[in-house]
Amino acid sequence: MARRYSDEELVSGFVETRQNDFFEQLYDRYCHKVHSKCLSFTKDQVQAEDLTQDIFLKLVTKLDSFKYQARFSTWLYSITHNYCTDQTRIKNRRDEFTIGNDWDLIGPVQEENSTEQLEQSAHHLKQAMEMLSKEERQLLMMKYQQEVSIKELADQNNLTESAVKMRLKRSRDRLRQFYWQVAAV
Repeated sequence: MARRYSDEELVSGFVETRQNDFFEQLYDRYCHKVHSKCLSFTKDQVQAEDLTQDIFLKLVTKLDSFKYQARFSTWLYSITHNYCTDQTRIKNRRDEFTIGNDWDLIGPVQEENSTEQLEQSAHHLKQAMEMLSKEERQLLMMKYQQEVSIKELADQNNLTESAVKMRLKRSRDRLRQFYWQVAAV
């Protein structure tokens, strides 16, 4: 009968020898728990499977950094939680308002005149952008067209990251408001 290694022994064995048997045992031991956690974030089976595989691929490269200060399961749970949170944030950011590509802002498009509606919506968006202050316009353009990170925006403007996020939110809200004012005319 094969000896049952502790998690820490498996980590040490893999780090020292790079033998897949050690990693496979960790995978077998935790893949269902990691998958369950991912599923609780995504509510989508396929996406949860993808995240689970991503986490274990990431784990192979991070095992060297395990410091044995906490139990391996706690450390893996933390990695899983952080990765799922990051992926959810990235997905939400993609789904969030993007200049010139926000279907909720533009409204429903009818098949027969969709090109005309899109052109009209783009024109309304441009007008709404012009109604914003120079600072608001610049902040939105840097974030959504140039894809500058929140951290970089904070550094460039001598602000905290939370201040940048709040300014972005207010600018988006004002842009929506101006858009609907222009579109209503």
